Amino acid sequence: MERLQNLRHWLSHELDNADYELVPASSDASFRRYFRATFNSRHYIVMDAPPAHEDCRPFVQVAELFGMAGVNVPKVLAQDLAQGFLLLTDLGNTTYLSALNEDTAQQLYLDANAALVKIQLASQPGVLPEYDRALLLREMNLFPDWYVNQHLKQTLNEAQLESLHGVFERILANNLAQPQVYVHRDYHSRNLMVDAQNPDANPGVLDFQDAVHGPITYDLASLYKDAYIKWDEERVLDWTIRYWEAARAARLPVSGDFYEFYRNFEWMGVQRHIKVLGIFARLCHRDGKDGYLKDMPLVMDYLRRTCERYPELAPMAHLLDDLENRQAQVGYTF
Repeated sequence: MERLQNLRHWLSHELDNADYELVPASSDASFRRYFRATFNSRHYIVMDAPPAHEDCRPFVQVAELFGMAGVNVPKVLAQDLAQGFLLLTDLGNTTYLSALNEDTAQQLYLDANAALVKIQLASQPGVLPEYDRALLLREMNLFPDWYVNQHLKQTLNEAQLESLHGVFERILANNLAQPQVYVHRDYHSRNLMVDAQNPDANPGVLDFQDAVHGPITYDLASLYKDAYIKWDEERVLDWTIRYWEAARAARLPVSGDFYEFYRNFEWMGVQRHIKVLGIFARLCHRDGKDGYLKDMPLVMDYLRRTCERYPELAPMAHLLDDLENRQAQVGYTF
């Protein structure tokens, strides 16, 4: 309550003590909260990011980087980094997730591809944190620590740990060998907005404060292997090809061989799926946010399908069978 009072006091000062209305807008998987402020019949977003848990500086930095690249991101109108308050332009409340259907998907995803190409074209090393081996591995270790130990209440034996670490090493080798660009790191249907006020600039892009410099297929895997919505593989393949063609035309460093590019895209997805299962388990068991449990089956389906497709990843599929006490799946390729 005290924090909300401090936010209101700060906002009143920024708006020259004019009357305004403040209502909750959304929250996310972090400690951040968002409010929608209405002032002079116009809407704004107020971010509340407690400094003890969150740092607003990366958000401000990436908003500027992506904005200069021509991407539709919120503009920072006022900031108090010490208190963790930001006043932002409002991109509306229509997420891609709520707008996607058979009629809208093609255009929305092509728009998302185009925005991603803009982000990647702006890339420079040494500006954003590196998505390096340590960070990629730390993310994957959320799987044994939170999904296996805390969620399934199981402990991996020595042979299982060795098998898991072997798969992790193969995934890391693939990820780190990919060309490096700016990575949003959560580029999916809940963080892309249909901006009704500026439809030619779709999508509006949110939640980019954890952006890094890393593998070129990461954001594409987030987009088309989305934990919150599923499309059949033929459509995903088509949209991925369209991105690849646009990226090549823009002279981004994607492989000239689409098969190699798609393999990298799938392997990058495996790293993300392993991480996301751990994150969803942690959100439930540490943070009391059990709403993410309903999204685990889709993430697990993505992970299984890819691990069953590539012989080098088959040990991961076998481990998942062991954890779920399932019979070996028909169709493993060795």
